[in-house]
Amino acid sequence: MQEYEILKLLVLIFSVSACVVFLLHKINVPPLVGFIVSGVLIGPSGFGLANNTADIELLAEIGVVLLLFVIGIESSLANLVKMKKQVLRIGGAQFILATTLTTMLLFPVLGDVKQAIFIGFLIALSSTAIVLKMLAEKGEIDSPHGRIMLGVLIFQDIVVVLLMLITPVLGGQGFDFVELVVKMAKAVTLVAVILVAARWVVPKVLHQVVHVKSRELFVTTIILLCLGTALLTSQAGLSLALGAFLAGLIVSESEYAHQAMSDILPFKDSFIGLFFVSLGMLMDAAYMVDQWLMVVAAVLVILFIKVVTTAVAAFSAGTPIRPALMAGLGIAQIGEFSFVLAGTGRAAGLIVGEFYQMFLAASLVTMLLTPFMMKAAPRFSNWASNSLFPKSFHRVAAAAAGSIFPQNNFAQVVIVGFGLNGKNLARVLRQAAISYVVLEMNKDTVREMKKKGEPIYYGDGTSAAILEKIGLRQAKVLVLAISDAASTRRILQTARTEHGSLHIIVRTRYVSEVDDLIKLGANEVIPEEFETSIEIFSMVLDHFSLPRNVINDYIDIIRRNNYNVLRKNVPPQKRLSERQDIMRGINTDE
Repeated sequence: MQEYEILKLLVLIFSVSACVVFLLHKINVPPLVGFIVSGVLIGPSGFGLANNTADIELLAEIGVVLLLFVIGIESSLANLVKMKKQVLRIGGAQFILATTLTTMLLFPVLGDVKQAIFIGFLIALSSTAIVLKMLAEKGEIDSPHGRIMLGVLIFQDIVVVLLMLITPVLGGQGFDFVELVVKMAKAVTLVAVILVAARWVVPKVLHQVVHVKSRELFVTTIILLCLGTALLTSQAGLSLALGAFLAGLIVSESEYAHQAMSDILPFKDSFIGLFFVSLGMLMDAAYMVDQWLMVVAAVLVILFIKVVTTAVAAFSAGTPIRPALMAGLGIAQIGEFSFVLAGTGRAAGLIVGEFYQMFLAASLVTMLLTPFMMKAAPRFSNWASNSLFPKSFHRVAAAAAGSIFPQNNFAQVVIVGFGLNGKNLARVLRQAAISYVVLEMNKDTVREMKKKGEPIYYGDGTSAAILEKIGLRQAKVLVLAISDAASTRRILQTARTEHGSLHIIVRTRYVSEVDDLIKLGANEVIPEEFETSIEIFSMVLDHFSLPRNVINDYIDIIRRNNYNVLRKNVPPQKRLSERQDIMRGINTDE
């Protein structure tokens, strides 16, 4: 029956996807690639099991909306204000550079400047869905390169609004200045209303909903906020995804953000898989086989443009070479909004026929390559920053930050990273009269803290030369308090190789990294996950009046054994007689 067609299609998609993702997982291929391959297999150019993709594309768009909604919840308005440099300076520069470079390369080939500019728009955009999903899985959203990528992606999502208005003009469909102003005014007004609601309206509404104590009502309200805001922004000429992101920001300002995110995650994960399957269905496998050489050339050109322009934009804003290259490699793919914009361009006659198929094939290949490029990014960027660029390149950013390393530095403690943990440690060391020096990659932080008298310097700790200049040879303790897991391992390995007797303390977000960091030479590893657990159980035991020395013994044992006690699924068991012996040996304190 006709009404069951969508159900049959969903069963087919999930069946094939489950098998393909499972098989590719055996050879360590990310699930994202498995979904795209599944789409190719069942699509018109594969086995032809599904030819009508309109319904799946609709569900896939819901997946993108939910993904951006969750990302908005995980962000906050305060964090976005702090990221204004990444969004405006780096994001704006990347878009302008990518569009300009593409136009310069394609104009001699196409002979039409309008078409060249439009294709520059398409290539400049990257995939928010793919990149942020992978950054979240790797825990690197707060890393230096993660913040750059997030800022660039946010700028691209915002600029899509303007591109949708400009595209018909490039296609020669006329230009109505009044209509453009009206649309932009509507968009700005709507965004302002949404931001006002985030502070004064939505928190009160959610408070009333929670008091009903109905999980069904709460989930329904959250989904209504997500889809309703996305629909409103779409009506105003903005993208659905940007509306969902703004809805997430609204919820992030309330105390119910974590509950909302946990309730939405199952829906988001299911629908986002459909998005990648729908992209695979669009791929013409026969065309790729016939024109594989041209497709490969197009892919290489796209990757070159994206990596170079992003790295240059980030470096010009004061970012060191290594994280700038990592950001470039991470957002080197074509974005999902490029396909939406390409549809508008086809209607305006800016991209037609075989060139559209070439763009489609090359774009999907760049998406397929993204997991592998992000995996290789740390090693490649380390090699490139040390081998391809002269030392003068590395000194430019340091000079721009006003950072001149001390000639004779005899600090006892070197702190790498001046976030919350680094600042707290510096405060305690200062009160204890223990000398310290800080190495930080955010030049704005360096300038601000230098004015306050902090012994802080700008530089990339993965460089052995920088570590020497900061005075690591004379130091007794090195503390790594950064959010970048790859850089942490690199700095740890370099410091241990150069200074075998140095005491190294490492902060990490996840306990799964403890063993690897210990093997690389860390003397102590402090995982945030289990330190929180220790704080909780110590408070609980204290509430039941256990002696403080007993609680401290528990904590010391857990830390000495690298948190193995907490990592075991089954707690150690003691016989009754053994417990009596333990109780006899307990000392109590008053």
